[in-house]
Amino acid sequence: MNSGTPSFHHRRRRCTLFYSLYLIPLFFFTAAVSAVDQLPLVDNGDGFVNNATVNGSATTDRDRSFAGMIDRALEKEFNESDQNEENDAGSFNNSVAGQQAVLETVARVKSKKNDTKDEKSFQLHHVFNIDSDNGAEETPTLIDRKDNVFIISNFKSKYPVLQLDLRLISDLVVVIVSATCGGIAFACAGQPVITGYLLAGSIVGPGGLDVVSELVQVETVAQFGVIFLLFALGLEFSMAKLKVVRAVAVLGGLLQSFLFMCVCGITASLCGGKSSEGVFVGVLLSMSSTAVVLKFLMEKNSVNALHGQVTIGTLILQDCAVGLLFALLPVLGGTSGVLQGVISMTKSLVALVAFLAVLSVLSRTGLPWFLKLMINLSSQTNELYQLASVAFCLLVAWSSDKLGLSLELGSFAAGVMISTTDLAQHTLEQVEPIRNFFAALFLASIGMLIHVHFLWNHIDILLASVLLVVIAKTVVISVVVKGFGYNNKTSVLVGMSLAQIGEFAFVLLSRASNLHLVEGKLYMLLLGTTALSLVTTPLLFKIIPAVVHLGVLLRWFTPDSQTEMGFKVDGLRSDSAKQRIALIAKDLLIHEG
Repeated sequence: MNSGTPSFHHRRRRCTLFYSLYLIPLFFFTAAVSAVDQLPLVDNGDGFVNNATVNGSATTDRDRSFAGMIDRALEKEFNESDQNEENDAGSFNNSVAGQQAVLETVARVKSKKNDTKDEKSFQLHHVFNIDSDNGAEETPTLIDRKDNVFIISNFKSKYPVLQLDLRLISDLVVVIVSATCGGIAFACAGQPVITGYLLAGSIVGPGGLDVVSELVQVETVAQFGVIFLLFALGLEFSMAKLKVVRAVAVLGGLLQSFLFMCVCGITASLCGGKSSEGVFVGVLLSMSSTAVVLKFLMEKNSVNALHGQVTIGTLILQDCAVGLLFALLPVLGGTSGVLQGVISMTKSLVALVAFLAVLSVLSRTGLPWFLKLMINLSSQTNELYQLASVAFCLLVAWSSDKLGLSLELGSFAAGVMISTTDLAQHTLEQVEPIRNFFAALFLASIGMLIHVHFLWNHIDILLASVLLVVIAKTVVISVVVKGFGYNNKTSVLVGMSLAQIGEFAFVLLSRASNLHLVEGKLYMLLLGTTALSLVTTPLLFKIIPAVVHLGVLLRWFTPDSQTEMGFKVDGLRSDSAKQRIALIAKDLLIHEG
């Protein structure tokens, strides 16, 4: 509209009148109030008179106002007893008075005041402006006299506030990104991505660049990788195939462990060492890496093969024996008697049998109804069913751990329970992305335990130890499997698949060191051998086809038996079924497009 029209002049006069009668007086009133608030103190003989008088009158006015009524109501509702909660049983004074804690000197780590932003710009908490200048503090860190580092897990506050550990978030970002880069690099080089995960973890871990601060917290989160790996394995589990290999998996697995303990114990005695140390070394050698082996079997599509089923059955037995091994360690360390050790192992066996019996009943009664209910509630989206599947897996794994068994056993049992229903394949499709993510995180966390500098300084003795372990385990396991009527090819494949020392050996070594079961030098040797065996496991799986080809040329391997042919046919059927499902899904996407 033209600015010269009468309507425009009329609106302009109204705006001018508005500014004159309302905004300008409001501005002067605000300025006057601000000036009065900033007046200095003046002594008039009766006392100091200034804006305090004004504030006092303002306070009186507020007490009489509706806002004052609200303040008094809130004070009455939320008193000091609500703000300051009573001390629980784990509080400082109660713990010391009840002799549940010992007073020790610790040092609280402070962030350096003279650090520049350029020096610390790579840290995540500066991205969020988390520093002392803004009134926010980092997660407190304490160090005791033994250089143990403690991260505050429950920061006490007057009011319930959201507590964030940005240092943990930063560590997880570093591990995930490094694992991704390592996997991409090794995939481009045509090598197994597992090797990339392990080496990426070793580079960013304490033995490498040392950019991960909260190692315990990251490894705890990464433990979900093993849980979901075994849960997915249980979903693909076939009871019919287990019946075929249960003899060699159960009896053969027990025989392998017994042979390793006997051979190592006798060898230690003959060499002038302690037989208890030798038995412990045998226990350590009998354990294989469940997560690493399963990941390779899945990548090679060997889960449904005969040697894959025997290998998986043996790994499951080892997971079941975790509780028994922990009960055996105090006996070997001399901290408890033989009778006490037998009682502890008996309790573990009873708990195992009772746990499996309860799960068997639930898998036939309540579980099918629960899964169908989740399917009906998830008609529009699979989000609820996916969440329910993960929750069920974690609940069973947690129950297994509370009974003194292992998380791995519980997660595998949860998968087996669902595999007996018609929703096993659907559940596997829902949890597969979660499994892949946490499996990569777990393998990277295992790599963080590997100190590259230590391995490089002792590479000669550690390589010799790893070579001895691989040869000994391959020979012993192959002989045991061969004794159950399997041909040379299957026996050697199972032996080579289980020829490494599992990541659970780190836990056993820590426990044995606390019980003074192993000496310092032997501890370092076993620690380095375990770490290097995990690093070289991808190479071991890489040469398996060459070993098979050599065995065929030298006629060491006989033609496949009827049992092996049956497993191959089942594997082909499974693969072809998955391919058909993928083709159908692709056609549906094309039609929808």
